[in-house]
Amino acid sequence: MYKKILVPLDGSTRAEAILAHVEPMARLFEATVLLLKVEEPGLLLGFDEVIDFTLYQQQRDRQRQESEAYLEAIATDLKAAGISSEIVIATGAVVGTILEVADNDGAELIAMASHGWSGLSRVFYGSIAAGVLQRIDRPLLVVRSRDVS
Repeated sequence: MYKKILVPLDGSTRAEAILAHVEPMARLFEATVLLLKVEEPGLLLGFDEVIDFTLYQQQRDRQRQESEAYLEAIATDLKAAGISSEIVIATGAVVGTILEVADNDGAELIAMASHGWSGLSRVFYGSIAAGVLQRIDRPLLVVRSRDVS
């Protein structure tokens, strides 16, 4: 039924809660799990100070290496569980990038955790899951994660 399942992650334990739901599905359907980390582009406009672009690029490179190591660790765990996976690191607006990767990589299902923000947190941060739901053209599995700390 599903041969590719896209799992957007943000590095948080809450986001990783979806993996417990994806693993049995991936085994059942013999699906490949696409692990996605979206890095939002830095804002450089509007600053009065001089920006050291070399430092900026070093920070972006370091962030990308950290994202790659993070996703590789999860991919290793999935492999140990007998699940095939691929990692994708993309830059852009989170919701649009999730949908773009789903299209480009042929994901038939997007599975993600919702942080369950409410009140002011939701106003300030929005809801990535809600944004994806409003624009999606394929099945979406959303699991509300609980604070694990």
